Amino acid sequence: MRIAWRVLLAAATFAAVAYLPDLAAAGGATGATSDLGLGRLLAQGSLVAFGAAFAGGVLTSLTPCVYPLIPITVSIFGARQARSRTQAVALSGLYVLGIAAMYSALGVGAALTGKAFGSAMQNPWAMGAVALVFGAMAASMFGAFELQLPARLQGRLNAVGGAGFAGAFLMGLVAGVIAAPCTGPVLAAALAFVAAQGSAAFGFGIMFAYALGLGLLFFLIGAFSVALPKSGPWMETIKGVFGVALLAAAGIFLKDAIPALKPLFAASRGAALVAAGAAALGILLGAVQGSFRGSGAQRLAKALGVALTVGGIVYGVGSAGARSSAAAADFPWVRQDEASALARARAEGRPVIIDFWADWCAACKELDAQAWSDPQVREAAKRFVTLKIDATHENPAIEAIFEKYRVVGMPTVIFIDSRGREMPARITGPVPAEEMRRWLRSVDEACALPVVACVTRW
Repeated sequence: MRIAWRVLLAAATFAAVAYLPDLAAAGGATGATSDLGLGRLLAQGSLVAFGAAFAGGVLTSLTPCVYPLIPITVSIFGARQARSRTQAVALSGLYVLGIAAMYSALGVGAALTGKAFGSAMQNPWAMGAVALVFGAMAASMFGAFELQLPARLQGRLNAVGGAGFAGAFLMGLVAGVIAAPCTGPVLAAALAFVAAQGSAAFGFGIMFAYALGLGLLFFLIGAFSVALPKSGPWMETIKGVFGVALLAAAGIFLKDAIPALKPLFAASRGAALVAAGAAALGILLGAVQGSFRGSGAQRLAKALGVALTVGGIVYGVGSAGARSSAAAADFPWVRQDEASALARARAEGRPVIIDFWADWCAACKELDAQAWSDPQVREAAKRFVTLKIDATHENPAIEAIFEKYRVVGMPTVIFIDSRGREMPARITGPVPAEEMRRWLRSVDEACALPVVACVTRW
């Protein structure tokens, strides 16, 4: 039976690695790399804004990028320590309040400074730090060590009401930081709206609602997981699944955080199939069901299986990204030279597209795959001067352009009509090709109405 399960799981892994990354790129917003329409909903009014923020948090929590927090919630934080359902609810509630406290602080800071600085959590250093955390969590899942607060800190927390409750809140703060890169444009859209409103109370409320939505899934898991069995062979398999998932998430974060790795990923379908085969072979060797506590041969098989499965998953995702990048690479962008692009548009009486982008921005690449690689979008964009501002590397001149257009996160796409007037609405996340074509058609009509305030750019 165990062999049959391994073969079945290996087959499922092969299919997932071979085909799911391409389907995710072609199928629309994933949540982890999309603003889920939150920017538009926030603009509809303050009451709608709170509901939209909460809904955006719930949808973000259901995206694959946030899944690695689930084993953390179940195995390390909250209800595992609970002796009753009431205590489990209290611990889980404090855990979610810790998440909310971190995001509410971001909201207040954005309102007071006018900058959605939370988008900086997507930069390569932050993503690398999260990858290290995921790696440590994976090692814990594989039994390398037990994660717990240091004895000295536990003693201090006991003096102020118990390590369980205080620890749950502190770990919620940590979880908020870990989840921040996963929130991507959703967080950027909310913080950009808060920064524009300039109200600290409003910023606190919006981000608190968003964090409650983000934490709802973890509250339910933490509050009701006390009813689950606490031990048995099944738990080792579950830990193996979580360990592989955490290591794969760490590898994907590192892949996006280190642009120098990009040339290693081939765009061919053959490369994707090889990666899928490696991942499936790793499952057969025991990446999930094997053990690091057995004989030397068993430990070696487990280690090799984990390496093959994780490497196959990361390479499969990277290969899919390479195919998307190749499809969008020949788009006729003017790169970095804003002055030249605007001068050309002014001289020729043409509208302008400005796409703010970075190599480490996963949502930017999703926008490339969904919209800019589409033949009909390319045809519709021929009447525009198209400008790409690449913020992969820090550059004072590029920062000045960001400041000029008040861009607070990526991706951001700005449209300027043929008379030099910037549309008040802008794209702040991946959109499908059909929606992008609608945006392109509406550019010269948006500023025609006198009630619409448009910024003159030349």
